[in-house]
Amino acid sequence: MRFALEALLVDLPDEQVAEACAFYRSRAAGRGPADFAELKEARAKKPVPRAVVPPPLEETVEAAGVRVPVRVFLPADGPPRGVYLGIHGGGFYMGTAAQGDERHRALADALRIAVIGIDYRLAPEHPWPAAPDDCEAVALWLVEQAETRFGTSRLAIGGSSAGATLALATLLRLRDRGVVDRFAGAALRFGTYDLSAHTPSGRLIADEYFIQAYVGHVPDRDRTLPDVSPLYADLSGLPPALLVVGGEDILLEDNLTLAGRLSAAGNDVELRVYPAAPHGFTGHPTALAATAIDGVNSWLSEQISGRP
Repeated sequence: MRFALEALLVDLPDEQVAEACAFYRSRAAGRGPADFAELKEARAKKPVPRAVVPPPLEETVEAAGVRVPVRVFLPADGPPRGVYLGIHGGGFYMGTAAQGDERHRALADALRIAVIGIDYRLAPEHPWPAAPDDCEAVALWLVEQAETRFGTSRLAIGGSSAGATLALATLLRLRDRGVVDRFAGAALRFGTYDLSAHTPSGRLIADEYFIQAYVGHVPDRDRTLPDVSPLYADLSGLPPALLVVGGEDILLEDNLTLAGRLSAAGNDVELRVYPAAPHGFTGHPTALAATAIDGVNSWLSEQISGRP
């Protein structure tokens, strides 16, 4: 049997691929902060997210003794038919829930669902396990309160980059609590699933400061803990998952591995690899990115509706 990456690539119009290639050729390659001083500078330079209408409700929720600020988006047209828990990316050390306001506002209205953005605590001020503790708390709050608060118990979860990692870690915690069946699906975009430097992708990012900031206090032998590196977890008993990753992503190999391990564990998993796309591509202004986001939205709509 011959296995080729080309067989996994999403079929896209040639003009979308060409536009994406041209965009990335003209775009200077970036890098993350190399130390805490650079991190503080990068945070300070982060632009203020644009306001959305109607704005989200800002509140603090609590579960399992943990209090977490959240941003709640309700659909403009009618009651929600489900709830999506969105977890922002940013290397575990940057970003806020507000950076997802435009996507979450559009998602709430397009799918007629409630969308919850989480302001989880950031490293290095709050290293692991603070972020997964916060995400688990909000997920548990939804398990307990979604029906009362939103009139629906149909839940989904997702995130990008570090947010995808935290979404998967949250599902593993919920499974171990016996409540993961409340979630109908997980949309995971280009997650960082190995922080131990044992996998091909993990070795490529081993020297990145975000790993030191997030799990620098964790002994090397413990960085394969599922809560840190979900790729090493027992992945059985999880809800359907959609994995989205670019063909040029530095984390491609680990996303391929995760898809295989999820499937081998008996889960329903769909993998979509987008050509000419690097890490974080769904946040870039290309038609290819818009197509990928539309695909994620359609998949989420099907899971929340309960349609195959």
